Amino acid sequence: MNIILLGCPGAGKGTQAKILTQKYHMTHISTGNIFRDEMAHKTDLGKKVEQYVNSGRLVPDAVVVELVSARLQNSPNGFLLDGFPRTLEQAQALDAFLLTSHLSIDAVIYMRLGEAAVIQRLSARRQCKACGEVYNLVSHPPKAPGICDVCGGTLIQRDDDMPGTVQKRLMVYNDLTDPLVAYYKSNQAFYEVDAAQTPEQVSSIIFKIVEETVP
Repeated sequence: MNIILLGCPGAGKGTQAKILTQKYHMTHISTGNIFRDEMAHKTDLGKKVEQYVNSGRLVPDAVVVELVSARLQNSPNGFLLDGFPRTLEQAQALDAFLLTSHLSIDAVIYMRLGEAAVIQRLSARRQCKACGEVYNLVSHPPKAPGICDVCGGTLIQRDDDMPGTVQKRLMVYNDLTDPLVAYYKSNQAFYEVDAAQTPEQVSSIIFKIVEETVP
């Protein structure tokens, strides 16, 4: 079972990816998590990635495709791609890799969310500096302000979740979304989900899509 989960920043891809991979035992491949891991370990690649992420720009396609391809080769039970591809060029590079690897995509699920809701969600997002657990001050607050429920670490607001950076990220994302969505609508089993609903409602819809689509 191989799935692509598309959606703008803040649409809830990470939340749904965690639920889906636990339910269906797929490998969760998140470009955001890969980048943050590289940055946390201060690798040469991580330093390059940090310059793009913190300024709201997209990481170059060649770097992203290289990182993702390596992880796809280690996913014997199938995979869920979260946050990739983000450009038409990435989608075409992914298709070329899948073809040579004798793999295919079973479903492309696009989580749609309006700009105002995105800014509201991301501006309220906090992440544990120690373990990476994610909270939302409105919909999923920690039990104690500023403290992670899981490990007791300090919660921070990421630079790329600041309102000004969020708007810049959305501008970049929207410029690239239309051709990407059109590409998958014409080439894959494509499904669109209203991401403004509760996480539970969104999960229920996605479960139905997966179970009716994937053999």
